[in-house]
Amino acid sequence: MEKYISAEEAVKIIKSKDKVFVHGSAATPVFLLKALEQRAEELSLVEIISLSTYGEMPLAKLDYIKSFYFNTLFVSQNNREVIQAGMGSYIPVFLSEIPSLFHQRIIQLDVALIHVSPPDLHGYCSLGVSVDITMAAIKNAKHVIAQINPLMPRTQGDGMLHIDEINSLVLVEEALPEINYSKEISETELAIGKNCASLIENGATLQMGIGSIPDAVLGQLHQHKDIGIHTEMFSVGLIDLLNRGVINNKFKQKHRRKVVTTFAIGNRAMYDFINENPVFSFLESDYVNDAYVISKNPKVTAINSAIEIDLTGQVCADSIGTKQFSGVGGQIDFMRGASLSEGGKPIIAMSSITNKGVSKIVPFLKEGAGVVSTRANVHYVVTEYGIAYLFGKNLLQRAQELIKIAHPMHREVLEIALRVRFGGNSFVGI
Repeated sequence: MEKYISAEEAVKIIKSKDKVFVHGSAATPVFLLKALEQRAEELSLVEIISLSTYGEMPLAKLDYIKSFYFNTLFVSQNNREVIQAGMGSYIPVFLSEIPSLFHQRIIQLDVALIHVSPPDLHGYCSLGVSVDITMAAIKNAKHVIAQINPLMPRTQGDGMLHIDEINSLVLVEEALPEINYSKEISETELAIGKNCASLIENGATLQMGIGSIPDAVLGQLHQHKDIGIHTEMFSVGLIDLLNRGVINNKFKQKHRRKVVTTFAIGNRAMYDFINENPVFSFLESDYVNDAYVISKNPKVTAINSAIEIDLTGQVCADSIGTKQFSGVGGQIDFMRGASLSEGGKPIIAMSSITNKGVSKIVPFLKEGAGVVSTRANVHYVVTEYGIAYLFGKNLLQRAQELIKIAHPMHREVLEIALRVRFGGNSFVGI
């Protein structure tokens, strides 16, 4: 019989200057983090290493600037403020390469805080909704502390962990973080969804994230056939298409008949749907996000987002100027994988303007902005005003195509910038 201890007792092993991995996505171990917060005054410079985290992040308070430092692999909403205030920094890295940081001891982990399902009859727990980089962290951490939660779904794939591989067990029954899906899809998002859906062929393999635009795309696919899914994360909108038979993974070359993913965040209904569901396979990110693996599937259509894109096609997706907003994630992994897939389509989808009316298509990226996808990676750019196809086009032609899908109230300024950059013959056909 397993011996459970309190969260307070479990986190006593953490010392000042330890490197502590924190399980991410909807598996963020909030119960353990709250126990660690109680030790804030006695600890100094405990390094918190994580991918995207959801729900409460009790350690992310400016009062704890001497206690905790976020050395993060992806900036999340719940730690963005303290990181931008200097209580942490961001490690630029492709999601496909993060496990190698642990395996090669480039990042050495002292403790891993994880969130798992209860053990089955054979003693195996499931990492549930977040396998991604977590298994690599577990294999390389000196000490593993798990909060064991009956509300964590059991998922199939790489996330099985025997209870003997866990050093400290903490029992908790706590709801997983959820995404609020009550927001209605706007007319702009609907138009973007329709434009993206027009590029998706029957038999395609899809990658997309979560949010209004992915949901808008999925909502336009009811008449499609034989869609496959190979993605780093997925949206609640997939479930309806699975139930309709639109998604059947029939023509995938890798894991046929399976939805392949590496982590998930959604609502309770989605967590219940994936629990013990053999259709889903949660695999490690160094495999799921391997561009070679991705490219073996047919017609890979990868839909990713951008904060801004310049007139040559450079995509900033992780920062607003010098302020780190998110991370590289798997955008390049899938953009490259899609471009290598037979009939593949790498797509950047975004609204033409911000909610303050600022154009997202710009003459130049903001000073300090990070380039996530280079202009050589970008094939399709989609806004509510249409589709720009950039592959094989020169810099002038790319700028002309992007101006066509910019917001009308910003096109004149962009045309002036184009003339300044490319000279008087900017609108002569080539």
